[in-house]
This record gives sequence, C-alpha cells and structure tokens, in this order.
Amino acid sequence: MFVGVHELRSAVLASSAGDQGCRGYGMRKGERYRKACRGCIISHNIAVLHLIIVKKGDNEIEGLTDKQIPRRLGPKRASKIRKLFALSKDDDVRKYVIRREIPAKSEDKKPKSKAPKIQRLVTPISLQRKRHRLAVKKARQVKAKENAAEYQKLIAQRKKESREKKAEKLSQRKSQRSSRAED
Repeated sequence: MFVGVHELRSAVLASSAGDQGCRGYGMRKGERYRKACRGCIISHNIAVLHLIIVKKGDNEIEGLTDKQIPRRLGPKRASKIRKLFALSKDDDVRKYVIRREIPAKSEDKKPKSKAPKIQRLVTPISLQRKRHRLAVKKARQVKAKENAAEYQKLIAQRKKESREKKAEKLSQRKSQRSSRAED
C-alpha cells in the first residue's frame, strides 16, 4: 500500500530512484519507470492486512494482546545461548540448549525431544583442526623460505660461473692478442 495514493484500486506511478518499492541500483540518473502499486485506502477487495500495534489502549485486544505466546524455538548459536542464560565461558552450552518435546505417536513408544545443532561451538576437535590448519600454514611458509634461499644460492652460483667464464674468455683473448703482438 503506497502512502499518498488515494485510490481504492492499484494505480500506475512513474517511480524514480529513492521511491518506495523502486529499485535504486542499475538505473540512470533521472530515470523513472512505471510501477503498479496499491492505493492507501482500504477497500472491500483486500482480504488480509499486515499491521503492527504502535500504541496500546486501555483495554486488551481479544486474541492478540490478552495472552502471551512463548517462542517456539530457542537460540541456536552458542554465544546467544550463553547470553540468554548468562553463562560463563567455562559452562557447557550443550546442557542449556532449549529442547522441543514431541509427543509419542502411539502409547507403547516414548515421547521424543528435538534440539538444534549448536553452531559456533568450540570443541576439542574444532581446536585441533584450527591447530592443524595453522601448522600447515607455518610449514608452507618455512618450505617457501627454504626454497627461496636455495634458489638464491643457485642464482649466485650461476652468476659466479658466468663471471668466471667471461673472465676466462677475456684472459684468453688478451693472451692471444699479446702472442700476436710478439710475432
């Protein structure tokens, strides 16, 4: 329902970036496009309205504010469970997870309970995996360093060899020139 459109039915408006219900991205500057939107007047052809109570009056609204409905599901994340029950880091979060009781399908079977899988739970296995990940990273760094040092050594050796070769060639040329000069 578009505020400011005083129509019982839907109206087609030229929407620009920043308007209600208009995509702002991927549009040129000053571009507008036609968009159908419902007017703000409630008519007989509206079946359901989604409303939020802003201010409560003196009396209770029957079936809405007269009873408290508990939340069906509890928190799933470990830190949020800790926050809800004011737990310290030493307390076991798994004991405090909110379980949902499911009645038995028949009389001879036991009733079941369901609990969410706790996310971001720090376990010994997760710590072990983290240690392994860091160890692999460190080993990779050490190996890369060793390889780089080895490569630098090889380059230095090759340079030395090439320098020696050049020096040898120069000395041969000099000796040849001197021998020619003597003749």
